[in-house]
Amino acid sequence: MTTVFDQAASERRALRHPEKARNPDSPLLRKPNWIRVKAPVSRAYAETKSIVRAHGLHTVCEEAACPNIGECWSERHATMMIMGDTCTRACTFCNVKTGMPQALDPDEPENVGAAVARLGLKHVVITSVDRDDLRDGGAAHFAATIRAIRVLSPGTTVEVLTPDFLRKDRAIETVMDACPDVLNHNLETVPRLYLNVRPGARYFASLRLLQRAKELAPGGFTKSGLMVGLGEDREEIMQVMDDLRVAGVDFLTIGQYLQPTRKHTAIVRFWTPEEFASLEQLARARGFLMVSASPLTRSSYHADTDFAALREARRRSSAW
Repeated sequence: MTTVFDQAASERRALRHPEKARNPDSPLLRKPNWIRVKAPVSRAYAETKSIVRAHGLHTVCEEAACPNIGECWSERHATMMIMGDTCTRACTFCNVKTGMPQALDPDEPENVGAAVARLGLKHVVITSVDRDDLRDGGAAHFAATIRAIRVLSPGTTVEVLTPDFLRKDRAIETVMDACPDVLNHNLETVPRLYLNVRPGARYFASLRLLQRAKELAPGGFTKSGLMVGLGEDREEIMQVMDDLRVAGVDFLTIGQYLQPTRKHTAIVRFWTPEEFASLEQLARARGFLMVSASPLTRSSYHADTDFAALREARRRSSAW
C-alpha cells in the first residue's frame, strides 16, 4: 500500500493565518527611526514571561506582536488575553490566529488572578479574542476574571478591553455588572475602512457598546483606540473623535498601524510624531479627559500611569 503525504495541505494547516494565505503580498514599508524599539533582554522581562508561562496564560503582547513588549514586560506589565489564542474573526490588520477556538478553560479566571497577584500589578488590562461561537461572546468569562482578580489581588484596578459582542444580548450588561474600573473597546479605524479592516464588525454597534457601558456605569471610565496609516484622512479621524464624545468616551488612544506580514493589509503611510501631537490637540479640544497619541501608542501601553492620570483629570474637572 502506498501512503500519499499531502505536504501542501500540511503546510496550510501550519499557517498562522490560513485565511490570508491567498492574499497578494503587500509591500513592507521601511520603518522610520521613530518606530524602532530595542529587543527585550532584561531580567524583569524574563521573569514576567516565566510567570505568564507558569499559569498557562496568553498575552496580547505576544499574540499581536506588540512593539512595546520589551519595555512593558521589563516593568512587569503584561496584558492578559483570555479565552484562548484563536479568534473567530479575520480582521486584516491583526496578528492573532483565526480559526475555531477550543472550549473555555474554567480555571482561567483564577489563574489570571493568581498571575496578577504574583506580578504585583497596581493596574491590569484584560483582553480577549473574539468568541462569536459562544452564546454570550465570552461576557460571563470576562466577569468571572474581573471577580477573581478582585479576590486574589484586591488592590489592583481592572481595565477590560472587550470585543464588540455583536448580536450577543445583554453581554455588555454582564461585563459591567462585575464593575471593571475601565471599559475599553477599540473602534480601530474610520467607518469607510471597516469593510476591509474589520469585516466582521459594525462601526455603529461598537459605538453603541461604548455608549451603553457609560449608561450602565456613569461614574466609571470608558476608553477607545484608533490606528492610523491605513488610508484614513484627518477629517475622518475628527469625525470619529466627535462620535466617541457623543458616546461619552473618556479616554482616546491613537497609534500607528504596523503591518504584521505581507499578507496583512498594507500600511499606506507612517504618520509623523508632529502629526500625532496635532491629533492629540484636536482630541483634547473635544473634551476627552485623557488622550494618548504617538506612533507607538497601543491600548494598554502605560495603562497603569494613564489610569492614575485619568482619575486625576476627572478630579480636576469636577472641581471646576
